[in-house]
Amino acid sequence: MTDTHAFGATRTASRAAALLSSFMQAGYIKAEPAILQPAEPFLDLSGEDIRKSLYLTSDSGGEELCLRPDLTIPVARDYLASSKAGKPAGFCYLGPVFRYRGGRSSEFPQAGIESFGRQDRAAADAEMLALGLEAVAAFGIADVDIRTGDVALFTALIDSLDLYPVWRRRLMKDFNRKVSLALDIERLTLASGPGHKEYEGVLAALAGSDRKAALALVTDMMSIAGATIVGGRSLDEIADRFLEQSTLKSGALPHEALTIIKRFLAISGDPDDALGQLRALASDAGLDIHRAIDQVESRTGFMAARGVETDSISFATAFGRGVDYYTGFEFELQRKDQDDEPLVAGGRYDDLMTRLGAAAPIPAVGFAVWIEALTRSADVSSASRIGGSAQ
Repeated sequence: MTDTHAFGATRTASRAAALLSSFMQAGYIKAEPAILQPAEPFLDLSGEDIRKSLYLTSDSGGEELCLRPDLTIPVARDYLASSKAGKPAGFCYLGPVFRYRGGRSSEFPQAGIESFGRQDRAAADAEMLALGLEAVAAFGIADVDIRTGDVALFTALIDSLDLYPVWRRRLMKDFNRKVSLALDIERLTLASGPGHKEYEGVLAALAGSDRKAALALVTDMMSIAGATIVGGRSLDEIADRFLEQSTLKSGALPHEALTIIKRFLAISGDPDDALGQLRALASDAGLDIHRAIDQVESRTGFMAARGVETDSISFATAFGRGVDYYTGFEFELQRKDQDDEPLVAGGRYDDLMTRLGAAAPIPAVGFAVWIEALTRSADVSSASRIGGSAQ
């Protein structure tokens, strides 16, 4: 390692340590979860797609293990296993995570905060954004784009439209995948084409059913046939496929619902502007989404109280981070006018705790700080200042 690289690594480590110290001074307890983690939670919560980026092994009992690819789930698991489980508690961390990233190093540092058990959700959300902004400022980066959204708004919208369960599940699943969601909306605008005639009776029987009823029917059919897997698909997957096809075949998504969804997804601006557009949509369409809107308004107020300039925040109803377990507020901080990886990213994930085994729901919100990205952006900002002063 050259002297320059050594100096840069030392400076980065020093900044990261100072950042962790600031989190601890803000009242968050330092967490140090094990590097080796059960792989199942990551695969269950992030999908099998993450498998190709994990470093996997197994123990003598055959349990699949992995090097931790991030720190949110490990910190959450340790909290649930502690005496603090179910009670308000906040943790901070700084340590290596491991993920295959092509030509880049597979081991890289991650810092962050996870807050559990706070019932004052709007205030907790605002605190995460404020602390994220402080983390960016600690690396000498002054100008950042603040991108925010709230998946709870989309959930409230879909619930208000009283759609078939399969449409609700499909649209919710695709919310964070903007291209897939756009394609689904266009596809559902049209009546479905002809299906397989041999399945017409099954499709007719399933039309409008919920997932539980569909699974029961398919299970009975498969039991009669003496099969549990067909073409590598499980009963659940087969039931989901039949249910989707039966619903699509029964007709297009209602034009009025499509119009409302498209209008909703086009809403953006600073939080105050977006709130005005949301309230107008709710009034025009008779939607029961006022509680979700009120939560955004309350959060915005807490942000302002913490000194965040809310008119500099970009809020978009279509914004999503591609993390399936998020349930509410989501945000990313990026260096201004740059479309690369975020410097800080996080959000609310209330459902994660029960999916990890909690007996009752536990509110949870947090964010991750990408030390490498912050260091690169800080170096660019520093070089720009030096170049500007030299002219």
